[in-house]
Amino acid sequence: MKKKVASQSRKQESVAQLSLVMSMQQLVLPLVVGIESTKRGLLSFVHEMGMAALRELLEQDAESIAGRKGKRNAQRTHHHWGTTCTQLPLGGRHVTVERPRVRRKGGGEATLPMLAAFAATDTLPERVMEQILLGVSTRGYADSLEPVPDSVEVKGTSKSAASRALIAKTKQKLAQFATCSLSGVEIVAMFIDAIEIAGKATILALGVKSDGTKIPLGLALGSTENHVVAVDLLQSLITRGLNLDKPTLFVIDGGKGIRKALNDVLGDRAVVQRCQVHKMRNVRDHLPEARRAYVMRQLKQAYAASTVSTAKKTLQQLISWLESNGEDSAAASVREGLDETLTVIKLGLPPTLRRTFATTNPIENMNGSVRRVIRNVKRWNGEAMVARWVALGVANAARKFRRVKGHAQIPTLIAALRPTKLIAQSKVA
Repeated sequence: MKKKVASQSRKQESVAQLSLVMSMQQLVLPLVVGIESTKRGLLSFVHEMGMAALRELLEQDAESIAGRKGKRNAQRTHHHWGTTCTQLPLGGRHVTVERPRVRRKGGGEATLPMLAAFAATDTLPERVMEQILLGVSTRGYADSLEPVPDSVEVKGTSKSAASRALIAKTKQKLAQFATCSLSGVEIVAMFIDAIEIAGKATILALGVKSDGTKIPLGLALGSTENHVVAVDLLQSLITRGLNLDKPTLFVIDGGKGIRKALNDVLGDRAVVQRCQVHKMRNVRDHLPEARRAYVMRQLKQAYAASTVSTAKKTLQQLISWLESNGEDSAAASVREGLDETLTVIKLGLPPTLRRTFATTNPIENMNGSVRRVIRNVKRWNGEAMVARWVALGVANAARKFRRVKGHAQIPTLIAALRPTKLIAQSKVA
């Protein structure tokens, strides 16, 4: 009997809760609809007031040139000449505005200063770029803008118009990133890494200045992450004026093409640090699951060592253990490039700075921004398109750049790379 009463009580509570939810929905829904209607009405009102103010300013502009209508002036050089419709940028679109016309006495229409100023500050490409970075497709660009009154004629929001604006903006970003002069830019370190986009290997370079600020340097595209593409990248940086005459720290992911290119183009001036994270991943991929944890601990212990000799001893012991347990491929992976994984220890960098330059994480973050920007691209049309979108992603990442961790300790890196005696000898030579 008690169970039956309890069951009926629970059912009544459930019905009461459901009834309360439905009542709240009936109350809240009109509020939401009202808020949306109010928002649209307010935006429409603000737009209409803005257009009225713009027309008033254009009328004043015309009067400042041709004088007031209906008032005689013997020295008048211009006269009013009716009105016409003009497209002006406003709110991420082009709107049709009726504006006055002014004609010179000698013939020909005069340009209103305010009209010229509006035309020169067309924000449509910038707005399209901002919306695309937020994940809006060119097809959905029009729907992402604030609503305008139905009576206003708008242009520049179609898929094709948004695409043209985006192409113009990405071309500008590519020119700023890949072809601008690097004369006067001094770097102490460079991160080089590659990402694959549309079947193309895109090699990117990120520089670090002496004050710790990061600067995107350039990119090169090829079918694979090979030696030729990496050489093209380095030579283009030098051609654009980047000074690489002094020893510089290069942090790379271990790609043989990039390593060979550094040796061919810069020789001893390239002090190479192989990314420790990439090395650990490569070794792990050669191991069965049961042995991964132990090997990863040994690698971390080696990379955290205070001296190169201690690190090498730990790694050599690990290589012997792997070989004795039949893990020859993992042992070969540890042995390959062993010395270059310990460069930051050899340079005697402080702990924070050492962690910064032990991996390619700084450029990996930039690569992540590129991947987020290109996620909405469904169809690629050649290398030029890839380069433009990569430049857009890099520009978006650069807006959030901070100085590298441990930037206050960079003088230690400079002193280790470029000893005073070495610099003095190079000046004498």
